[in-house]
Amino acid sequence: MKNFYIDKDLDIAALYLIIKENMRVVLSEPARKRIKKGRGYLDRKLRDSAAPVYGINTGFGSLRNIAIDKKSYNQLQINALRAHACGAGDEAPQDIVRLMLLLKIQSLSYGNSGVELATVERLVDFYNNGVIPIVYEQGSLGASGDLAPLSHLCLPLIAEGEVLHKGKRKSAALLHKELKWKPLALKAKEGLALLNGTQFMSAYGVWLIIQAQKFTCIADTISALSIDGFNAKSEPFDKLIHKVRPHRGQAECAEFITKTLKGSELSNGKKNDVQDPYSFRCIPQVHGAAKDVIRHTGAIFSAEIISVTDNPLIFPDEDKILSGGNFHGHPLSMALDYLGIALANLGNISERRTYQLLSGQRGLPPFLAKEPGLNTGLMILQYTAASVVSQNKQFASPASIDSIVSSNGQEDYVSMGANAAVKCYRIIQNLKTIFAIELIAAAQAIQFRKPATTSPPLEGIIRQFRKSVPFISSDRQLSLDIESAVKFIDDWEQPLFLR
Repeated sequence: MKNFYIDKDLDIAALYLIIKENMRVVLSEPARKRIKKGRGYLDRKLRDSAAPVYGINTGFGSLRNIAIDKKSYNQLQINALRAHACGAGDEAPQDIVRLMLLLKIQSLSYGNSGVELATVERLVDFYNNGVIPIVYEQGSLGASGDLAPLSHLCLPLIAEGEVLHKGKRKSAALLHKELKWKPLALKAKEGLALLNGTQFMSAYGVWLIIQAQKFTCIADTISALSIDGFNAKSEPFDKLIHKVRPHRGQAECAEFITKTLKGSELSNGKKNDVQDPYSFRCIPQVHGAAKDVIRHTGAIFSAEIISVTDNPLIFPDEDKILSGGNFHGHPLSMALDYLGIALANLGNISERRTYQLLSGQRGLPPFLAKEPGLNTGLMILQYTAASVVSQNKQFASPASIDSIVSSNGQEDYVSMGANAAVKCYRIIQNLKTIFAIELIAAAQAIQFRKPATTSPPLEGIIRQFRKSVPFISSDRQLSLDIESAVKFIDDWEQPLFLR
């Protein structure tokens, strides 16, 4: 098993590699030195000064002006972890929680949080031993960071809360007993450093960007199938059109579809219509816009994953402990809303292509039924796609424009970034169903164009797809076909199809 050394350099591509190759994470020597330096500075400050420092020798939030006795500093941090562990709703996906662990380790590795080296090392132990704390989707306002989710993530450090380990759900106390670990005794500032931060939002964002990059490629490929299924024109993908409107994503999409359709008899065949509907003609403009949003969102999250986002922050070289707002999730909240809108639009235009394929135009039978009338064909598939698209439109309503005052007015403007993250996750799950339905329809339409063929790579996709979803020659329970098509999309690896 390969090691990945946690240091200053980390990006989305590296996170993807760590997860895909199941790498072990190791704190680099510079990171270990930074952590020790930050903690040593904090210990000296607390020893030599009685000046109030938020969350270290004071209470939290609107209790900020209540002084804490020195002998209670450590208990304050334990109490903070317990009090903030009030998540609700569904459990966050395991892949997201693993990313949370990675990102929390990364953030603490800069030494600006004042935690003990042993605390970061135990988080590393969690990750490397496949310990996945139970974290809940609901509870974070996305300002003061992701308090409730991060509390659930870190509560097992003191042998409280629950975890998944080796496929079994168990108490953190039992985990410590099995692994012969001693629960951590948190020191001043540590609990606050652990539960402050944006790692819930960030983990969702990183996962969503990785998935979104995959799904824009899938959207382009399935739309190419639909183009040939509908006998649409290739003219809208001519590079000259996109040269005079130089949006990067638009040009990339047009070029990809042109290459994907190369060698297609259907694409080169006779066209009777002067123009195609927008859902075909404007694929580069719509898909391309989504690509550009994903690129923009990726840049925001690339900055976030190398950020320190708890509070207060410790700067040993400058001899300062500063209280600020790096935990505020608004950059992420707005980016996640933007990403959700982009992904929802990919589903919107996909459903419109499905509708056109089923409309009985261009020499295709109504609803792509082999014997229309006796068979309903794919009519109700479009109903399902429309239902899911409508739900995505609801999920795409922005969370970042909302704020609810908390902590007696001290935390008076929040980002709702965690809600934006969870909504965006729902959108991308729904996209699988929408794309699965378009793929079923496009493959069905191509069959009615025989003996003419589509391009070699697209014919290869259909051959692979037919192993999961056979041609629909008579009415059958299509929910099973949707399920198979969704799995096909889940397993989609682009190199398999574009050899």
